[in-house]
Amino acid sequence: MSAEPILAVDNLEQRFKTPGGLVYAVNGVTFQVAAGESVGLVGESGSGKSTIAKSIVRLGEPTGGSIVYRGQDITHLGDNQMRSLRSKLQMVFQDPTLSLNPRLSVRQTLSEPLRLHKIANGKADLDAHLNRLMDLVNLERNLLDRRPGQLSGGQRQRVGIARAIATEPDFIVLDEPTSSLDMSIRISIIELLRNLQQEMGLAYLFISHDLSTVRYLCSRVIVLYLGTIVEEGTVEEIFSAPKHPYTQALLSAVPIPDPALRSSRNRIVLPGETPHLTHPIVGCPLADRCPYVEPSHREGRIPMVSVGPGDHRVACLLYQDGSGAGATAPDASEAA
Repeated sequence: MSAEPILAVDNLEQRFKTPGGLVYAVNGVTFQVAAGESVGLVGESGSGKSTIAKSIVRLGEPTGGSIVYRGQDITHLGDNQMRSLRSKLQMVFQDPTLSLNPRLSVRQTLSEPLRLHKIANGKADLDAHLNRLMDLVNLERNLLDRRPGQLSGGQRQRVGIARAIATEPDFIVLDEPTSSLDMSIRISIIELLRNLQQEMGLAYLFISHDLSTVRYLCSRVIVLYLGTIVEEGTVEEIFSAPKHPYTQALLSAVPIPDPALRSSRNRIVLPGETPHLTHPIVGCPLADRCPYVEPSHREGRIPMVSVGPGDHRVACLLYQDGSGAGATAPDASEAA
């Protein structure tokens, strides 16, 4: 990671008022993303992934912590102050059907950010930029005058990606950008994102519950449970040697094409479901579902500790002794 990360999130918190009381969606999340890096943020539905995404691009106001982009604290910047930064800090949404204005043509959709940020000057320059964007996302230029309803799902998502890169950003939040697409289209979109990252030097925060896609696109992985980071490390560290029982359960559910390998794998199913957190976390957030829980795991705050020679860290008391040194925890597959 570079000396100064392009994005630094520190102790981020987000709480929402509901008729039933407060919901603690994000609880003290801290991580960094380096320039040109692709970081995967994974977890079940309700783990806080999308809430973090919206906080980073300031579509939601955090209730605690800080978000620093290129050395500037943007946590509480207003719309006018954020306007100059939005050209470099972009987002691709999960459902292109909802994120694109159905009344606007592709030309109008892509022209808007180019004009707003004064990137294109005059019709000829604007047309040149539009043609280049269509080429970059592998769309035929004759689609420029079509509306979203006249496009396929994959084409609409490519338009969403084109809109995000139109201002030549250096950081993009990808909020489950392929989850609404068929598998064959999903693969082509992921390949497009990978090529764009290499060509434009983009940094990605890739939010997904699809661990196979995360493994292909990302270099580092952050695992969330109840708005709390329970494990983080390189793709190799997380996928080859997951430590936290929750991470092990997530990975055991990744589809395996080979029937022989699939039948021999021991699937880990944690009891219960991910709850809505209506009170601050005390102890391990997985305590009510973990097969290794002990009374001491329900007290205090579980710190992240190193469990390898690299950047692999986990928030689990199974790997901590009195000195904070890592210990060996049982394989969670034994509990299945």
